[in-house]
Amino acid sequence: MTIEINGIAHIILTVRDIPASRLLYDPLLEHLGLTRVADDEQFLYYVGGRTAVGLRPAAAQFTDEHFDQGRPGLHHVCFRARSRQDVDSVHELVAKLGAAVVHPPQEDAFVPGYYSLLFEDRDGIRLEVNHVPGRGVFEPGVERVDPTGFEPQ
Repeated sequence: MTIEINGIAHIILTVRDIPASRLLYDPLLEHLGLTRVADDEQFLYYVGGRTAVGLRPAAAQFTDEHFDQGRPGLHHVCFRARSRQDVDSVHELVAKLGAAVVHPPQEDAFVPGYYSLLFEDRDGIRLEVNHVPGRGVFEPGVERVDPTGFEPQ
């Protein structure tokens, strides 16, 4: 028996310093239409768009470490936008906030019309915002990209 999931309920990111991280995440998550529902020194939590994003502090022995997407675990988080203009608006915001932009909004060949922005938070956690028109890889006639040939950025 299989089930059909209804999206991702939440993503919890471990950061070195919640007060410092909130300088990016508060305006970013609010810009994405999420609402803050928990806020203290041990947990910051936003809900909206059929998902939630939380921040929790790293254990004391790890506060000097930087995120490495090449290690086992999370590679990056991607938020799906409803339009290319939404991707562009997030780019304007994160650039103004001083986030490290890995690449500005651009088209890629994953599927026709794939348009994305890739940036990092202060801990090096990679965040993407993309727009894929139509049904993406499920659009009739769309060739899927071979993920084994994908080069990590």
